[in-house]
Amino acid sequence: MFLLKRFSHYRYPMALLIAFQHLFVLLAIAPYDRKDWLLENVLTVACIVVLALTARKFPLSRISYTLIFIFLCMHQIGSHYTYAMVPYDTWFSFIFGESLNSIMGWSRNHFDRLAHFSYGLLLAYPIRELFHRVAHVRGFWGYFLPLDITMSTSMLYELIEWAAAEVVGGELGAAYLGTQRDIWDAHKDMGLASLGALLAMLVTAAINAYLQRDFAREFSESIRVKDNRPLGENAIRRMWRKKKAGGDKR
Repeated sequence: MFLLKRFSHYRYPMALLIAFQHLFVLLAIAPYDRKDWLLENVLTVACIVVLALTARKFPLSRISYTLIFIFLCMHQIGSHYTYAMVPYDTWFSFIFGESLNSIMGWSRNHFDRLAHFSYGLLLAYPIRELFHRVAHVRGFWGYFLPLDITMSTSMLYELIEWAAAEVVGGELGAAYLGTQRDIWDAHKDMGLASLGALLAMLVTAAINAYLQRDFAREFSESIRVKDNRPLGENAIRRMWRKKKAGGDKR
């Protein structure tokens, strides 16, 4: 609450941008693999540019900006070390004196799994805000569509990773994919992103159900059939007749 009072709606994202720029520059210094770092940050730079260009005409909520900021910070850590080499286990051992991988029985580096789960958990809400404000989606669709978009973009990102790895090839392609010899890596990544988005939407729905008086009515109204007439060839026939009738009048 202190931050919300201290920063105006336009100053808050600027403060986050400045903080992210500092982290970006810091983690750009001597990354584990410079080529992989460049490849990983193509979409990051594109995201920052889009957010900066739309900040005035279409400002997001401070919650959405914060969630995006946290995810991009995690991505910078992954791109600095490469996702398969992030030394989270070393950090955990330094703080708690015991290996997290040993406790959990893990044999691989799971930072990439955390990043994909966080993609759904942190970005589903900003996607919901976009749908809510642009398309005016309500009720069930306000929770399903962000989940659906998160799942589809997660799949799209896996295809982009595969295509980029095929183009660059060699060790760079392998580092960018980060499968760590797991043939089901892409499926698990998409599953975790979907799980994160589902959790985010369930929490959002629970908060809205508690605070929104007409939550149940809006939810039921959103899944009620608004037009019982079939579309497809029936809709084409109706439009054709309407167009022909308009032409005859002229």
